[in-house]
Amino acid sequence: MKRLRRWTVGSAALMLLGSCTTTPAPRPNIQPVVSTTRPAPPIPQPRRAPVRASFSYSGGMIQGGMVIGIAPAGTSLLAFDGATVPVAPDGRFLIAFDRDAKPTASLVATLEDGREVRDTLTIAPRAWDISKLDSVPKYPVPLPEFERVRPAELAQINAARRIVTDADGWRRPFMWPVLGRISTLFGSQRIYKNGEAGAYHSGIDIARPTGTVALAPADGVVILAADHPFTLEGNLLMIDHGMGLNTAFLHLSRITVHVGERVRRGQPVGLVGMTGRASGPHLHWSLKWRDSRIDPLLVAGPMPVAQ
Repeated sequence: MKRLRRWTVGSAALMLLGSCTTTPAPRPNIQPVVSTTRPAPPIPQPRRAPVRASFSYSGGMIQGGMVIGIAPAGTSLLAFDGATVPVAPDGRFLIAFDRDAKPTASLVATLEDGREVRDTLTIAPRAWDISKLDSVPKYPVPLPEFERVRPAELAQINAARRIVTDADGWRRPFMWPVLGRISTLFGSQRIYKNGEAGAYHSGIDIARPTGTVALAPADGVVILAADHPFTLEGNLLMIDHGMGLNTAFLHLSRITVHVGERVRRGQPVGLVGMTGRASGPHLHWSLKWRDSRIDPLLVAGPMPVAQ
């Protein structure tokens, strides 16, 4: 009886103990936190233009030619054969070669960091129209009136060429101011008695009747409009195209613009005539950059056929 009671008590105790044991609560289904925020895209960097480490050119490197160049990036000073040349904000500049230019010329660009970029230019020679007049003396005896008035005329011309304007016609193609027969080429020259050479022809002569309208070959600013005929040039008109480049029209019968006026390419500026020293009506058109005279034929291209 005692064993049976112990077993009963023990079994009851085990049953009681089992009923008091707690089942562990299930773990909560916790998912890891995943960020849905995308990373910020990289900040785009500005694209840099390639650095120009040398010169580039357009135009003819030839006697009587004109060239528009682009200077190396960072150019703070540009020298052409030792003389300073202005450089536009976009790096462009203008140079030209006289009819008697030497075979080579130098360009030196000084950069902002002090370095120098150099280039040696090769200028092609040209053959010129030379006529010999062995029996004709070089100069007729000058008249006293010519000697009296000529210095003032030259002073007026030189003063006009020193005027600096902001014209930018030099950047764009030039047109012929009149269309017609070219009667005298740029650079032609006469050799007189005893081998004395006369001055070479500084422009191009275009034969046209008096009263033919002459047009501005490019945008510019009028820097001289003679109020009376000069002894040699007659009614003289000069237009600055910027960067030291200017046009001169000689022998006009009338000038239709005034000093300081801005003119546009193709705008009427005067009428052809034969004032001054001229043997017939024609337009003498000359181009000059600083002290270098330029062949208009190389700037405007071949003469178009007159309509």
